[in-house]
Amino acid sequence: MRPLAVVGNVNVDLILGPAAPWPKAGTEIIVDHDELRVGGAAGNTALAWDGLGVDFAIAANVGSDQFGRWLKEGFDARAEKWPVRPEGTTLSVGITHPDGERTFFTTRGHLARLSLADVLSVLDGPALGGGYALLCGSFLTDDLTADYPSFFDWSDRHDIAVALDTGWPIEGWTEANKSAARGWLSRCRIAIMNEVESTTLTDTNDPAAAAKAIRTLMPGGATVVIKRGPDGAIALGSDGVLLSQTAPAVTVVDTIGAGDVFNAGFLAALARDEPLAACLKAGTDLASHAISTLPRSYGGSIHFGETTP
Repeated sequence: MRPLAVVGNVNVDLILGPAAPWPKAGTEIIVDHDELRVGGAAGNTALAWDGLGVDFAIAANVGSDQFGRWLKEGFDARAEKWPVRPEGTTLSVGITHPDGERTFFTTRGHLARLSLADVLSVLDGPALGGGYALLCGSFLTDDLTADYPSFFDWSDRHDIAVALDTGWPIEGWTEANKSAARGWLSRCRIAIMNEVESTTLTDTNDPAAAAKAIRTLMPGGATVVIKRGPDGAIALGSDGVLLSQTAPAVTVVDTIGAGDVFNAGFLAALARDEPLAACLKAGTDLASHAISTLPRSYGGSIHFGETTP
């Protein structure tokens, strides 16, 4: 199996819910469940890989508080070299709703101070050679994002294929954010975005058209994946053929981090040199399984898109 790494945002998620209707200011409601867990796009992906029994590296940072210590403990030896910032650890409170959607309240915290030096102090370039590095949380990790060109240079030197999942910009897809994303994509071999992100970036209404438009921004032979939630996912591979994968019907419990779990399943299959269609199935199956379990499950009966008794 090819080496895997994830670089970006790890924070604390406190999940509460379901809540409906939204409570009136000054009141209090009781919800049925709560869960304190590792969050952030990089954290969610890493947890899914861990659940699959996949070996990986993760480059992140934490704040200098009890939440930071808790996050590092959750990743054991993989977090030994994570830098500790003087800021508080970023905390996201996610309120779930009966339809499976959610609302987030997030503190700024430590994420913006993750730097290129921090990342390179954790990752072993030669050991990751020939593998894949997922770069995520682009609009949250300000210091690292400013040094993306140097990160891409480092990845190229070690023959590490970068998969980019930008996430949604806090300020929205302004022209400046679109321009930045186009520049990043020009250095990436894989783009993984959700449907709204991809169509907004490319000013289209159709995910297939968005995939084709994104592909024109990338190096030759690049792969574009568009995540479509309950409608599954599509991908445009190096052969130019558009593939589609439906998602299995499940009872949704919690959709938080579903796209990140998809990334984990997709890249795990890709690292095993599975065909692109099988990678799409792995991503959709794993994400569907995760969002239908409480507490969340990433492994067990799901293994790279195949279901076993």
